[in-house]
Amino acid sequence: MQVFNVQGMSCGHCVRAITQAVQAQDPAASVRVDLAAREVGVESTLTAEQVIAAIREEGYEVHVA
Repeated sequence: MQVFNVQGMSCGHCVRAITQAVQAQDPAASVRVDLAAREVGVESTLTAEQVIAAIREEGYEVHVA
């Protein structure tokens, strides 16, 4: 599982937006969002760069944890 630090997440809408952005690139991806820790875990065939790009497209600041 790849883990990313994501800034700007605050609610369920953020969770859905990030999950949908990743799953649009890989429908089989498993996405785990921890709002309190500001972390997103992704189990996917996507590269870290692809996941980061998908999350950034939604307007979030993201870095590899």
